[in-house]
Amino acid sequence: MTSGTRLLKDVPFVVFDLETSGAAPSTGAAVTEIGAVKVLGGEIIGEFQSFVDPGHYLSEFITTLTGITDAMLVGAPTIDQVLPTFLDFIGSHNETVLVAHNSPFDMSFMKAAATAHSYQWPDYKVIDTARVARYVLDRDEVPNCKLSTLAPFFGSPTSPNHRALDDARATVDVLHGIFERLGSHNVTTLEDLMQFKRKRQRRPID
Repeated sequence: MTSGTRLLKDVPFVVFDLETSGAAPSTGAAVTEIGAVKVLGGEIIGEFQSFVDPGHYLSEFITTLTGITDAMLVGAPTIDQVLPTFLDFIGSHNETVLVAHNSPFDMSFMKAAATAHSYQWPDYKVIDTARVARYVLDRDEVPNCKLSTLAPFFGSPTSPNHRALDDARATVDVLHGIFERLGSHNVTTLEDLMQFKRKRQRRPID
């Protein structure tokens, strides 16, 4: 069985979240925390968490939003020191699939950091739980697809709080809730999931 036709229950997923010092790498913002959870067959098989020294002071806005202070980052490794460890935790791009909520944001920071420090970012498949949620949920169920909305909707015991590991844990519960919904759409393999778009046109969720 090829990687494209693996059953979802047989695929290791690494659900990750970043906290950053700003909105985009292009503005000079950088990663301040990485949190990740590896799951297989609905079970958690590993977790990863690290603060990251962004190389500059944090704004008051970011500290208020995340609760991360400059003092908490003193002595933290830099992103070029964290990347090898994180990539080792993720595993091979031929096996592991990455998952993030609003994944373009997180992936932009990871790819920018890899490029800046001459790392070859592996060609991982990436699942965006926000995007897939928009296909399996209707507006009469949830008003939007923010993580803070979906986590309680799917019964997550973890409240998203703009801390990387907690947000990753909440996203795991959202992912598993989405997987339960996908069965009714005949989505059972990784290939199905990567190609999945709801065929029926309904009023979109924000």
